[in-house]
Amino acid sequence: MGSNSFHLIVARVEHGEPRVIDRLRDNVRMAAGLRSDGTLDPSRRMLALECLARFGQRIAGIPSSHIRAVATNAVRQLATPQTFLSAAEAALGHPVEVVSGREEGRLIFLGAAHGLPISREPRLVIDVGGGSTEFIIGRALAPLQTESVQAGCIASTQRFFPGGKLTRKRWQRANNELGLLLQQFAEDYREVGWLDAYGSSGSAKAIGAAVQAMKLGDDGITAGALAVLRDAMLEQGQIGTLKLPGLTDDRAPVIAGAVAIFEAAFEALGIERMRVCENSMREGLLWDLLGRAGGSDPRTSSIEAVASRYGVDRAQARRVESTALALFDQVADSWSLDSEAREWLSWTARVHEIGLSIAHSQHHKHGAYILRHADMAGFSRQEQQLLAAVVESHRRRPDKATFAGLPLRYRQLARHITALLRLAVLLRRARRPESLPLLRLSAASQRLHLQLPGDWLAQHPLSRADLGQEVAPMGELGLTLDVSPD
Repeated sequence: MGSNSFHLIVARVEHGEPRVIDRLRDNVRMAAGLRSDGTLDPSRRMLALECLARFGQRIAGIPSSHIRAVATNAVRQLATPQTFLSAAEAALGHPVEVVSGREEGRLIFLGAAHGLPISREPRLVIDVGGGSTEFIIGRALAPLQTESVQAGCIASTQRFFPGGKLTRKRWQRANNELGLLLQQFAEDYREVGWLDAYGSSGSAKAIGAAVQAMKLGDDGITAGALAVLRDAMLEQGQIGTLKLPGLTDDRAPVIAGAVAIFEAAFEALGIERMRVCENSMREGLLWDLLGRAGGSDPRTSSIEAVASRYGVDRAQARRVESTALALFDQVADSWSLDSEAREWLSWTARVHEIGLSIAHSQHHKHGAYILRHADMAGFSRQEQQLLAAVVESHRRRPDKATFAGLPLRYRQLARHITALLRLAVLLRRARRPESLPLLRLSAASQRLHLQLPGDWLAQHPLSRADLGQEVAPMGELGLTLDVSPD
């Protein structure tokens, strides 16, 4: 769900690779309906929902686990994105994730890299969307540097050329402001370097088609070709009547902003030639979905990276994780928890103490803040909210508002894995590699019953007291906890 257009791509897995069997595209142009107060124009909202209803009809019957729907910058910019997302999910019939600019960049590079010849040399990929532009330097399939700036073909066209009027003064202003925006990372990018540059978006394809049709080059886009396009547009003076060889009618209203962004990027980064890549974010989503199904989920690597960055006590994290998973396995059937829920519990156990790197006091809140705002490859914003909610609630008294702020599909999951993590942390409070007694945990819809050997409880008065005090916090999770000797 891009800021300019919505795309649906359907593929069949053959020989370990996605083979595209159907595509749908609709120029919704959500970015054109964004208001300064973060609301969305009703007519643009209706176009988006009607498009998603059509997409929903096409994918009806495909298992939910095989579908991934992702929203980008236009939804990120909404003041209350959940209001729109609730309607969008109802129209599509599936959950919609919102990804950060850097996660968008990772997916763009993953898709582009699969469409390019194999190379060990670094590459630069630029994706000019409707509301933002992503710049990624990567090698093989992995990004090395990713930046996302608030400048897209729709937003820039509206900002720099209001009323559709094209003048040299306005173009110079666009060039100056866009160049200043890119200077914040241009020097770092030049230092890292790249062998080839590629444009992966519809904007790059449109400009590439115009360059070819105007015989300005047959091996990509150059700074000279962009200058000729710019002058041709300025000579015509009006976006509403703009005509260029090779330029389709649907691209004409936003091409000025795209050319201005590319021109500024060529100048700031010293690009000599940029080739057009057919693949982009939508193909990246396919490969990412395949990776998750095949056991190479980038989210696991992100969890490990965060744990390392914040100096987590790995031995204690493993003890808590193994205890939490042992409890999970006893109640999974009663609570209808699947393997994905087990993975969420595992991830939260590994990072539940990252806040200790800041301070012991309120470390659960520090950890939650990190998880909400960190760049974590593979995770959507809603998924990071889920991680944060569980970590924030794993000690002290949970706040019901924390769970109420999650998407509805995550609320029950968050409460269940929080309860199991709390018990595991409590039972491993000694932070020693001692063996725990046989734990018997049973569950009903709103009840947990924990049985422990009576002699062990007698020998561990602190644990017994902690378990007694856990009844009230569990009540905040909507659960009744019973603890009894076995």
